[in-house]
Amino acid sequence: MKTYSSLEEVRHDIDLLDTKLVDIIAERMQLIRQVAKFKNSVEEVKAEDRIEFIMQKARHQAIELGLSPNLISELFTIMINEMVETEISEFRNTQTF
Repeated sequence: MKTYSSLEEVRHDIDLLDTKLVDIIAERMQLIRQVAKFKNSVEEVKAEDRIEFIMQKARHQAIELGLSPNLISELFTIMINEMVETEISEFRNTQTF
C-alpha cells in the first residue's frame, strides 16, 4: 500500500476511487438492462437464488479482505434492490413490443 505524505494526497486517491466505484456501478446497471432481455417473467427477473449467491459471494470476499461483511451486505442490498427495479422496468418495456 502507498504511503501518503499529506491529507490532500489521500483525499485525492479516495476521490479517484469514488469515481471508479460510480463508473463500475454504472457499468453494472448497463449489464442489468441487457439481462432483462433474457428473462421470461418478473419472477425470473427477481432471481432470488441468484441474489442470494451474489450476497454470499460478496460477504465471503469482504471477510477475506478484512472488511465488515455487514457493510458489504448493506451496500449490495441497496444496489441490487435498485437494479432489480430497473430490470423489472426494462423487462416490462421489452414485453410491450
